[in-house]
Amino acid sequence: MIEVSGVTKAFGPKIAVDDATFTARPGGITYLLGPNGAGKTTVIRMIAGLSTPDAGAITVNGRSITGYPDFKREIGFSLSPFARNPKHTARQHLSWQARLAGIPVAEVDEMLGLVGLESVRNRPVGGFSLGMSQRLGIATALLGDPSALVLDEPANGLDVDGILWLRDLLVGLADRGKTLLICSHNLAEVEITASRIVIMGRGRVLADDTRDAVVGQGSGPRKLESAYLQITRATTEYVPGAGR
Repeated sequence: MIEVSGVTKAFGPKIAVDDATFTARPGGITYLLGPNGAGKTTVIRMIAGLSTPDAGAITVNGRSITGYPDFKREIGFSLSPFARNPKHTARQHLSWQARLAGIPVAEVDEMLGLVGLESVRNRPVGGFSLGMSQRLGIATALLGDPSALVLDEPANGLDVDGILWLRDLLVGLADRGKTLLICSHNLAEVEITASRIVIMGRGRVLADDTRDAVVGQGSGPRKLESAYLQITRATTEYVPGAGR
């Protein structure tokens, strides 16, 4: 379980996250949505311990991430597909990540197989496509079989087969009782796989409800898209639909 409770974060005079509260629960897929600048990235960076809240608290399975001597068994992250040494092979990259976390290197080949990169495990990752890099990031997050996962735009760069693979993977992880928190702009996949949807705008949580409840606020053939636009309309720093 990932709990964000009354979290606020400012950078100088700009409040990036303003009293945000939500929970991602085991056995479900919680999506964190919002327009650019909504505060989503700041929230997940605080969950990862890369930034410290000015107020409020974030816990993973009831404890701060800094309170775990072996946090990789609790939570895994895929925050950027390009967080790797381009000269390393896929296997070298995962082996390095495993050693840093105290995870047996024997798990590396299993993870590469799980994400479909076994055949390119000895290829330098600097030559990987965006989709392949996304798969590598997901493999990194899965090392150690953590009980919770935080993924930032994991479908970016994936082709149709890749998106279908990711969908099955996420649903399978949730079915195993994992906690999944995913930032995404892919509303079609959100509508298919979400258990719960949290929508942010200008640092605040605007909606936090089940998928069916959020989708039910929309209308027309693309109900989630409609609901999302209604909820976020007053919080964007640009004019929605301008130039059409």
